[in-house]
Amino acid sequence: MTLPFQKNTVQVANKLIPSALIILFFLKSLPGTAQGNSQTEEKMQWFQDAKLGIFIHWGLYAVNGIDESWSFFNGYISHNDYLKQTDGFTAKNYDPVAWADLIKKSGARYSVITSKHHDGFALWDSKFGDFNAKKASAAKRDVLSPFVDALRKDGLKVGIYYSLPDWSYQDYTHHTRDSMRYKPADDPKRWNTFLHYYQGQLKELSKTYNPDLWWFDGDWEHSSAEWEAPKVRQMLLDQNPNTIINSRLQGHGDYATPEQGMPVTRPKDDYWELCMTLNNSWGYQKNDHDYKSLDQLIGIFTDVISSGGNLLLDIGPKGDGSIPKEQEELLTGLGRWTQKHKEAIFGTVAGIPKEHFYGPTTLSKDKSILYLFVKGNPNGEIVLRGIKNKINRIWVVGDGTKLSHKVVGKIYWSHYPGIQYIQVPDYVLDENMTVLAVLLDGEIELYREDGSVIESN
Repeated sequence: MTLPFQKNTVQVANKLIPSALIILFFLKSLPGTAQGNSQTEEKMQWFQDAKLGIFIHWGLYAVNGIDESWSFFNGYISHNDYLKQTDGFTAKNYDPVAWADLIKKSGARYSVITSKHHDGFALWDSKFGDFNAKKASAAKRDVLSPFVDALRKDGLKVGIYYSLPDWSYQDYTHHTRDSMRYKPADDPKRWNTFLHYYQGQLKELSKTYNPDLWWFDGDWEHSSAEWEAPKVRQMLLDQNPNTIINSRLQGHGDYATPEQGMPVTRPKDDYWELCMTLNNSWGYQKNDHDYKSLDQLIGIFTDVISSGGNLLLDIGPKGDGSIPKEQEELLTGLGRWTQKHKEAIFGTVAGIPKEHFYGPTTLSKDKSILYLFVKGNPNGEIVLRGIKNKINRIWVVGDGTKLSHKVVGKIYWSHYPGIQYIQVPDYVLDENMTVLAVLLDGEIELYREDGSVIESN
């Protein structure tokens, strides 16, 4: 027998349960939930495996070899004089296929190109305004599309850099450091005009190129609400659910982007990428010859992947589209090294703490192979500490030479694993950096206890 109040309760419950299930399903689909995290991890896998990307800063600033956009923003040159560089942006020696081939040769798995920097000059033929390579420069053509096509033909992932600010656009708020046109709160109609403009460009880029990665910049000038960042993120994901977005969309990105300075301690972010120049300039500057050496680049790269990050290494082509000889030589040298040691680089995970090995390390995904990056000449041997596993085999990556090792300080009645001394003869050394593979008897186990007195009686 069902009492009246019980009948009402059952009817209400029957109505609520389907709604509750719908709400629960919706919540599970949101970023940050278990299912959302799983989807994010799946689409971020290619990025985490890629390790190396090539950044390209190419625009008007390459013509005179001056600071990109900042030169007029900071008052080093007038805005009018800056714009005169359109006459020198010829792209007459531009070979997008050669660009893509060089990037692939370097070992990089993706490339990010400045479709538009803060100066507002677009590399593609945008329907939003005339300030682009086809309509406003001596090149008189879309220079973005052929490069994207060349990347895809080489099997490389495509990243699009896009500046949120546009200091040349009349309806944007900022013009120079000392000149602000208006504030969004004071002129919302004008701000909405800009929102329509920049979001329209993003829709163009998204539909035309379907980027694997978005690299935003300049988000510091406005809040997330003013940029309409959540809306923009959703718009890009609606076009391509598998695209990933960097951190510079006011907190609505997928990975962190430290710039120029290698993090001293391992970042806490699950995914991160260090962007860094080959010399001291993002774009081409003819007077900047302060290039990093190949050994320095490899050292920085291995430190980055040892800490679980990616390196986005920047080049700056000239206004005619040619890549400076020094930059080409560095990427070619990097490619020789990455090709030889690819098993220790691509598809690996972060290595072990540096107390165990005084140098960069990575691990195979199942964590049963430890890769040791040996800087310089170790004078015959290297030291590995606190590895609890049995070592089954050690070899030189790239040539397969088997190496011998010796355990010192291990006592049979103690769980302290002792110190492993690995013999590294001179004849196996790489000209830039040697890499060793240590095959363990299972997933790596580290001895992390503080030292203490061991007594035998």
